[in-house]
Amino acid sequence: MRKIFKMLTLLIAATMLFVSCGKKEEAATDGGEKKVVIKLSTKFVQDEQTAKSLVRVSDKIKERSNGNIEIQVYAGGQLPIGKDSMEQVANNANWISVDGLNFIGDYVPDFNAINGPMLYKNFDEYLAMTQSGLVKNLKSEAEEKGIKVLSLDYLFGFRSMLTDKVVKTPADLEGLKIRVPNSQLYMYTLEAMGANPTPLPFTEVYSGIQQGVVDGLEGSLMTIYGTKIYEVRKNVSLTNHLLGVSAVCISKTVWEGLTEDQRTIIQEEFDAGAKYNNDVTVELQKEYKVKLEELGVKFNEVDLPSFNVETAKVFSKFPKWTPGIYGEIEKELKVIRSK
Repeated sequence: MRKIFKMLTLLIAATMLFVSCGKKEEAATDGGEKKVVIKLSTKFVQDEQTAKSLVRVSDKIKERSNGNIEIQVYAGGQLPIGKDSMEQVANNANWISVDGLNFIGDYVPDFNAINGPMLYKNFDEYLAMTQSGLVKNLKSEAEEKGIKVLSLDYLFGFRSMLTDKVVKTPADLEGLKIRVPNSQLYMYTLEAMGANPTPLPFTEVYSGIQQGVVDGLEGSLMTIYGTKIYEVRKNVSLTNHLLGVSAVCISKTVWEGLTEDQRTIIQEEFDAGAKYNNDVTVELQKEYKVKLEELGVKFNEVDLPSFNVETAKVFSKFPKWTPGIYGEIEKELKVIRSK
């Protein structure tokens, strides 16, 4: 009987913890004001740069607000991530979601398009795009869905191919099984590039390559180095086909419930945090490329125009995207590049 009582007690405690994840938490500060406590959920593990940058932002916000605003960072999927995390935001939970643009895309589909394949040559082009009229309109649409986008600017690098075979053109990918996340955008992109996209949990990729389940994968240099996947594949083809991007989102209702000073502190520190994160990421990419070369990894350039032609077809595969969105994005990019 005691064992049953103990198990019931633990179950009730666990349930209360989960339910409390999305609830607004407030406590009185020494000055009698209400302390704001907001949970932040992200997929990045604690030693990844994006997670480190978010902790830094949290510390800065707490410092500037004299402890009146506490952003609690839960890294590595400790709390719901992805679609479930964005649902917390859309449902007005006291919550910040840091995850891929595709999860805002569930509410405003064109967010997926601005992170489509082969669009950007460097970080600066993407960052300029997030300040364009096109993207500002998308942010307004998100607010109509109850989602306040604080930032679209947390980057973790371009994704390239890691295979045994040297890849220079789409023809070189023919027949190769390339691991991708379970995402339509990734699958359509790799298919257009000539590969056979194969969804597989990342934890299974190393053994999957060894066992022939997949021939290679696509990912950022930071991922390739950090996971030691270079031990089983040694050729990196610099396709830069997709840019790794994280969006920072909060409930519009929660945002509007903050004071003007609180909103200013939070917005300014997330903006500053994005710049810091991206500056560090640029340097880490250079550092990891050198380290990978020292470990025997070979890098090769690819025929980018041929991949551009093929991946442009991806933009017509999503019926929920605005017709002609690819042309609008290209028009914005032309303006950006002219400057």
